[in-house]
Amino acid sequence: MGARCSRFSLCWFQSHLKASVLESDRENGGKSDRNEFPSFTEFSFEQLKAATSGFSSDNIVSEHGEKAPNVVYEGKLDNDRWIAVKRFNRLAWPDSRQFLEEARTVGSLRSERLANLIGCCCEGEERLLVAEFMPHETLAKHLFHWESQPMKWAMRLRVALYLAQALEYCGSKGRALYHDLNAYRILFDKDGNPRLSCFGLMKNSRDGKSYSTNLAFTPPEYLRTGRVTAESVVYGFGTLLLDLLSGKHIPPSHALDLIRGKNFPMLMDSALEGHFPEDDGTELVRLASRCLHYEARERPNAKSLVTALMSLQKETEVPSYVLMGIRQETASSTQPLSLTPFGEACLRTDLTAIHEILEKIGYKDDEGIANELSFQVWTNQMRETLNSKKHGDTAFRAKDFATAIDCYTQFIDGGTMVSPTVYARRCLSYLMSEMPQEALGDAMQAQVVSPEWSTASYLQAACLFSLGMETDAQETLKDGTNLEAKRNKN
Repeated sequence: MGARCSRFSLCWFQSHLKASVLESDRENGGKSDRNEFPSFTEFSFEQLKAATSGFSSDNIVSEHGEKAPNVVYEGKLDNDRWIAVKRFNRLAWPDSRQFLEEARTVGSLRSERLANLIGCCCEGEERLLVAEFMPHETLAKHLFHWESQPMKWAMRLRVALYLAQALEYCGSKGRALYHDLNAYRILFDKDGNPRLSCFGLMKNSRDGKSYSTNLAFTPPEYLRTGRVTAESVVYGFGTLLLDLLSGKHIPPSHALDLIRGKNFPMLMDSALEGHFPEDDGTELVRLASRCLHYEARERPNAKSLVTALMSLQKETEVPSYVLMGIRQETASSTQPLSLTPFGEACLRTDLTAIHEILEKIGYKDDEGIANELSFQVWTNQMRETLNSKKHGDTAFRAKDFATAIDCYTQFIDGGTMVSPTVYARRCLSYLMSEMPQEALGDAMQAQVVSPEWSTASYLQAACLFSLGMETDAQETLKDGTNLEAKRNKN
């Protein structure tokens, strides 16, 4: 009965998590017109000056990929809303009416796939745009200049899909043209979700050309006509697919030569070797080559890009901030419990510290668990079962977690003994092997065997943190703390 209960609970967690994440993956850019988006506002220059500490150089941000003289500043309004303020060169928009009309039109768009334009300022010669602030930098930063780990394959596929959804949404609202689509224009919000900067939706003005001065990345038809078309935007999307595939900014002509020569490995990011399905890589290469077709009319449209990319999505149940390695702040996490070292380690998902604590605890918490066996069963099966456990413990101590999983599985499947500590150790081995769902199943099974065991609750919390289920993790951490306090009191 206990095992059935644990499996049911695990299935509930998985389905609950998957449903909550997939809700934001609907084809046309998610919940695009929600009331929670701020309305478009015309700010005064003094308001924006105050919000940016007088346009201090300390407030200049590179996250929005803008180059001088059109600088982007981080700011904070009186209502504590964080904003990004783009201040144009004085000659960029000489016609104030055109600027206001453009800003209001772009400001009417509202989508979870955009870093939305929420206001502007047009006073005298000042021209400023105000957008939602995206705190987790640009795609260029995470792809080309990563520090701790490369962007995961599943996240790269999600970036491609969300960008395609953003373009499809804009096209459906009559704003299919986007100027200079590149890895600096894709930003990450507080949840780690990629969003397309709204600044590129403004029609071309005197602030510069629609495309980079690097001709190697410019659509061929733009070189002929100087005009941006919907097909030109798809070409830019193709260059971004190359960025996602390679982890580098590869000129399309070079990439197409590699593709024609079927030299796909040279195109793929070496940091991802062995961490993505080859079929997925091949399909993304094929999609990129279609987007980069010399003949504009042969390129796919945004809707077909969304359809193609939907079928490639991996790990859809995992939130973006988990894939990106971003710790998400919640209301519950701002009110920390008084935690023991074990609780602290689980809160931080510090697997090394958890391993040290489990080693120190040993099997003392298994005492008192009855394992009634006949003498014959003991003599015929116990030796083999105990050997599996012994080998598992040796591997666990040596941090050979794959072997530990195999040995502990043999022990558990033998069925002659029940040990919550073995479940706990296999749980951590699964976490160390990046298998958090399996780990959660073991932590819950340990709780079924030993309902008052705080270690089982703590490990469940660590698993839930790894799965991105912050609220559930905090509640389970609280349960573990209460169980441990109750035990110490007795």
